[in-house]
Amino acid sequence: MKFGKVDNPEAIDFTLPPDHPDTQVILNSKANSQKPQLYVGCAKWNKQDLKNFYPRGTKDELGYYSRQFNSIELNATFYRLFPKDQFEKWQEKVPDGFKFFPKITQTISHLKRLIDAEKLLPEYLDHTLLLKENLGTVFLQMHNNFAPKDWDRVVNFVNAWPREVPLGIEFRHTDWFNTPEVSNKLYYLLEEHNISNVLVDTAGRRDIMHMRMTSDEAFIRFVGANHPSDYERLDAWVERLDIWMEQGLRQIDFFIHQNVEKESPLLATHFIKQMNSRFGFDLKIPGKDTDAPTLDL
Repeated sequence: MKFGKVDNPEAIDFTLPPDHPDTQVILNSKANSQKPQLYVGCAKWNKQDLKNFYPRGTKDELGYYSRQFNSIELNATFYRLFPKDQFEKWQEKVPDGFKFFPKITQTISHLKRLIDAEKLLPEYLDHTLLLKENLGTVFLQMHNNFAPKDWDRVVNFVNAWPREVPLGIEFRHTDWFNTPEVSNKLYYLLEEHNISNVLVDTAGRRDIMHMRMTSDEAFIRFVGANHPSDYERLDAWVERLDIWMEQGLRQIDFFIHQNVEKESPLLATHFIKQMNSRFGFDLKIPGKDTDAPTLDL
C-alpha cells in the first residue's frame, strides 16, 4: 500500500489522537458481557508480496495463509468483480471461522463514484455473498477527492445497502472530518445504519486519523512504514483497544499493510502475541513462534 507513504517516518508524530467523546457513548450503548471477536490479518496472500512467509514448495497460498491467520482484508476485489466460481473456490479453501473482509469494487466507489449504486450493488452482492459464513465485514473505500458535496450519493448508497450484511466505510477527504456540521451528519448516518467508520493509521495522512466510532466494531487499517517505530505504533493500538473493550467494543478487525508487504506477517504476529498475552485471546501465532520477531530492515 502506497497510501500515506513517507520518506522520513522517524519525523512523524504517530501518537494516536484522543477519542472523540461520542465514541464512548456509542460503545457504552451496546456494551454486553461477551468477549469481543478479534480478527487480524494482512491485505493479501500473494506469495510475491509476502516473501519468506510461505514454506518452500507451498502451492496453495490461500490454504496455508488461512491456517496461519483468521482473516484477510481482501483488496483484490477492489480491482475487478471476480467470477462467481472464484468466490466459491476461495470459500471452499478456508477453514471454519476464517473471514474475508472484501473491498467493494472500484467501479462503484471510484469510477461511478456511488452514482447508480442501487443498480450496481445487487450484482456485487450476488458474487460476494457466495463467501457464505466466511464473509466478514465488507468495506467501501472512497477516493481522496470524494468530498461532502456528494453527500446525497452517500445517503443513496447507505439506503441501498442490505442491513444484514456488515459494512464499513472509509473516507479520505479531510472535509468529512474537519467540518463539524458535515462530520456530525455523517456520524449520525453511519450510527443509524450500524456502519463502521473505518480508521486508517498511516504515516503521511495524519489529517484523517480520527477516533470516532459509529458502531461497536472497530475496523482498523494499519499501514506500517517499514520502520522500527511500527512496533511501538502497534503497542499503542493495544492500549487503545483495551479502553474500547472496557467500554463495550464487540469486534476488532485489524489489518496490517506495509509499503513493502513482506514484513506485514511479522507485524501481525507481534500484534497477535500482544493481544493474546494481554487479553487472553487465543489466536494462532503464525509461522514459527519466535519470541521477538524483528523487521528485516
